[in-house]
Amino acid sequence: MSEPTNGSAVVIKTVDNGPYQVKGPVRVVDHEKNSYDIGPGRTHLLCRCGLSAKKPFCDGSHSRNGFTAAERAVT
Repeated sequence: MSEPTNGSAVVIKTVDNGPYQVKGPVRVVDHEKNSYDIGPGRTHLLCRCGLSAKKPFCDGSHSRNGFTAAERAVT
């Protein structure tokens, strides 16, 4: 995997039973074409449970509603 030319790698990490942790620089675009820029070195949490009132961002709803998703990617 190659690194972006500005030297900042984009990192997406899954959190067991929680959100996706995204570290920029990256642009997130939702289904309504709203665009959110995550700057270099910044971290945001993206909803994975579908219950957040702040979609596409996490508001902690997963922990209040018992969301479970600790699957591992197939290598």
